[in-house]
Amino acid sequence: MDMQSDFDRLLFFEHARKTAETTYATDPLDAENLTRWAGALLELSQFQSVSESKKMISDAISKLEEALEVNPQKHDAIWCLGNAYTSHGFLNPDEDEAKIFFDKAAQCFQQAVDADPENELYQKSFEVSSKSCMPRFTNKVPFNKPWDQDHLQQHQVQRVRRRRAVI
Repeated sequence: MDMQSDFDRLLFFEHARKTAETTYATDPLDAENLTRWAGALLELSQFQSVSESKKMISDAISKLEEALEVNPQKHDAIWCLGNAYTSHGFLNPDEDEAKIFFDKAAQCFQQAVDADPENELYQKSFEVSSKSCMPRFTNKVPFNKPWDQDHLQQHQVQRVRRRRAVI
């Protein structure tokens, strides 16, 4: 992607975030709006530093959990929650903690498939999450310098972006 399209995406999702925030003020029980808000946060997280990205992903998870409290059968929110857990896992340098997020993601993808078995996107997401167990590469990189961890986390952000483009 070129810089202009990245900038356009950033503007689009920032507008979506603000619109959802405004809608929430008037109707906090709108599960569709909460899901859109969370989706916008997940997209915006790709343009942030790692620490800010983690915060946005956590906020998205909260919005999705809130949407599922309103409508527990909302399979697109369940699927989106799986993506949020996957993103959080890729940004987590601790392999054991990351595995917890990946396991949660696989559970969400399975629930989404159970709710809508014909949805190919849900099927593919579950297949990818269960086959690969979201491979980790942090244990292959020695952290000799303070910047190594930041470099790895930026690489993980790029992997999340590429994975989202595939799914």
